[in-house]
Amino acid sequence: MSDRIRHYPWQGSEPGPWPHWPEVVRCSLINLLGCRFPQCLIWGAEQYTFHNDAFADLLGHGAPVVERTLERLWPHAGARLASAVRRAFAGEACHGLNHCLPVERNGRREPAWYTFCFSPLRDGHGVVLGVLATIIETTATVQAEGELKSLAHRFEREVAERTADRNRLWQLSTDIMLVTRSDLTITAANPAWETVLGRPELELLGMNVLELLHPEDVAVCEQAARDLAAGHPLRDMDCRLRHKRGGYRWINWAAVPGGGFFNAVGRDVTVERERAAALEQTETLLRHSQKMEAVGQLTGGLAHDFNNLLTAISGSLELMDRRIEQGRVDQLRRYIAAARGAADRAATLTHRLLAFARRQTLDARPVAVPALIEGLEALIRQTLGPHIHCEQAFGLEPWCVLADPNQLESALLNLCINARDAMPEGGTLTLTCTAHAQVSTSAGVEALAPGDYVAISVTDTGHGMTADVLSKVFDPFFTTKPLGQGTGLGLSMVYGFARQSGGTVSIASNPGTGTRVSIYLPRYSEALAPTSEEPPVAMAQPTAKGECILLIDDEAAIRDLVSETLEGLGYHVVCAEDGAGGLAALGRTPQVALVITDIGLPGGLNGRQVAEAARAIKPHLPVLFITGYAEQSALGPALLRSGMEIVTKPFVLNDFARRVAQMLRQPAAE
Repeated sequence: MSDRIRHYPWQGSEPGPWPHWPEVVRCSLINLLGCRFPQCLIWGAEQYTFHNDAFADLLGHGAPVVERTLERLWPHAGARLASAVRRAFAGEACHGLNHCLPVERNGRREPAWYTFCFSPLRDGHGVVLGVLATIIETTATVQAEGELKSLAHRFEREVAERTADRNRLWQLSTDIMLVTRSDLTITAANPAWETVLGRPELELLGMNVLELLHPEDVAVCEQAARDLAAGHPLRDMDCRLRHKRGGYRWINWAAVPGGGFFNAVGRDVTVERERAAALEQTETLLRHSQKMEAVGQLTGGLAHDFNNLLTAISGSLELMDRRIEQGRVDQLRRYIAAARGAADRAATLTHRLLAFARRQTLDARPVAVPALIEGLEALIRQTLGPHIHCEQAFGLEPWCVLADPNQLESALLNLCINARDAMPEGGTLTLTCTAHAQVSTSAGVEALAPGDYVAISVTDTGHGMTADVLSKVFDPFFTTKPLGQGTGLGLSMVYGFARQSGGTVSIASNPGTGTRVSIYLPRYSEALAPTSEEPPVAMAQPTAKGECILLIDDEAAIRDLVSETLEGLGYHVVCAEDGAGGLAALGRTPQVALVITDIGLPGGLNGRQVAEAARAIKPHLPVLFITGYAEQSALGPALLRSGMEIVTKPFVLNDFARRVAQMLRQPAAE
């Protein structure tokens, strides 16, 4: 109707052009057209009558846009409403409820019922310009009321039939049923009680339910009775009832209150509970078996690798001792190099294990991934060899990630080495860097929270992996390479690094089609600050000032090595083996310029707490933490305040000394 009225040629019509109509009529017509109730507007002495789409359903197809009088617009019923129209034009609002009016429907005239309201439409001076009519058909309601009366009679018959059905259900049900008073005294019980618990109805009448309960279930049942008394239905409550021949049966109850009584139905679930308990015990044994298998795989791999490394270290030390006894010192450097190499490999193994466990210490900073990959290009090509073609594709803006660049480089090199080993006959390795928008949280091993990520992918054209191998690739010490050619920690380290950095790793592979490994790292949205090349720090030299350093570590060998190194450089070192001793030494030595402390300390005070207490004594005192990775939970990066830094064990003493010199040269922490 809105379209028809808008396109109607009002210029030559009886009502005249639209702008000349009274404003109240135009506004009312606009509101009427948007209304979903059947409405019509009757205007002026000529009683021009307009209607909306809902009213059109009463008129049938072909109704005009405007008609003179409601009687002409609605021939079958309009005449019967003429008196209401006249009263409304006289200023009287009138309405009618469920009036029967004829209607032309389904090719014949039949009665229909309507509720109507006729309201005067006044201008700003109170003069009635027209009438707004709302007419709603209530035929269905009137007919439903008639049907309701017949249904009431039918319901009475059905109640009688249902009562008979309930009595049959009461008699035949295999579930126990009972009715009790609010004090749980039994007033009725069905025959199933004798089958389930060996107790006939006559024996139960007048007995209290609490007399049949297992002592441990009395409190639960009493609470259920209080809830029922408060009007709350009972669902799914288990308790034990005593069988007449001894023993208990588990019963699952549902009950409702009504009329001062409780109506309850109970199902015997003893067998189900016994089966569930047996299943739970089996699952517990299975989980324990799986855990022991994983522990065995982990400890077996650790024992194999560390035994090799310890053999190299202890053998080198033994040969050094033998050569010193013989006075032959010409080959000592060879044995020292062998021992140090084994120690470095042991540190790398530990680092990979902790990376898998997400316990390593990360030095997170903004990293431009394309620039990092370009910096690794020469090393990657050298690693791959001439028989493998390397390609790069960076399909995104220069997004950055917040990650440890050294660990990211190590992860990418690990993936490139795996790809190389998967293409012994040659092939193509592709490095890509793309944007990834995660809309919803993913599930499984590759779970990823919603947000923006940078996806760094390494794709090869190698032999691929089967589904069975794919399910184990992240397990520590799992490898498909021949014995002695792989530790099985590469992918587990990459996965641990990605998860610790807030991302994940996904792998797609099929036998014969190659493999794609993708590292997802959260996007760093802030602008990347321009980097400036700083000159390398020179080898730490003995200071002329002889600064005082407080060293706290519970390992005597580490204290001796570090203190001897620092004292050889000209520092004065005060040592302590625990936090309390360190704070006592700080109180006795006010000239301490730097605190070096292990994070994991005995005696109740860890390194972080020692640092906080030391800062309370000397607010700007610099603190250098040393950690063996696993204690990192005691000191996350967010807790490192200004003037605090961290070094991981094992460390090179010369590098450690340079870090000490740097911290002593820095301005006092604010």
